[in-house]
Amino acid sequence: MRTEDGNLGGQRFLDEVRTVMRRQHDSIHTERSHCDWITQFVKFHGMRSRQEVVDAGVAQIEAFLTHLAEKRKVSASTQNQAFNALVFLYRKVLKKTLEGRIDAARSSKEPRPPVVLTREEVAKVLPLIDGQAGLVVRLLYGSRLRITEAVRLRVLDVDFGYK
Repeated sequence: MRTEDGNLGGQRFLDEVRTVMRRQHDSIHTERSHCDWITQFVKFHGMRSRQEVVDAGVAQIEAFLTHLAEKRKVSASTQNQAFNALVFLYRKVLKKTLEGRIDAARSSKEPRPPVVLTREEVAKVLPLIDGQAGLVVRLLYGSRLRITEAVRLRVLDVDFGYK
């Protein structure tokens, strides 16, 4: 991407997106996701200047989202992430109202049901894991914590009185 004179400038354009997101106190994960989708959108349309992004509208967004659904076969939630990133870009960063309704082809990928161990399978696995790993696995299973939540857990976070 080019620089100066209103051109995208690659990092500078994304820095502007990041600045707006940080002012809103969005999570770092949302920030990374939005920046990635915006980059993919710009590359998909071969946009070289900021003005090309500003001039793009509903038709370009629809084309990109339809491409995600039909060619890349992404799930509906992934397509929604891309949609939300682009709406954020136009409304919050570029301060441009998107005219009309965005009617992109929707992803028809069926959600996969989660794979869950039966109680019997869990009863066979838990005795095989000991030490710190065993403690973490038991915490994950017994309290439905996510892995990152268990790793960040501190003694202060446990209410021993409440058990």
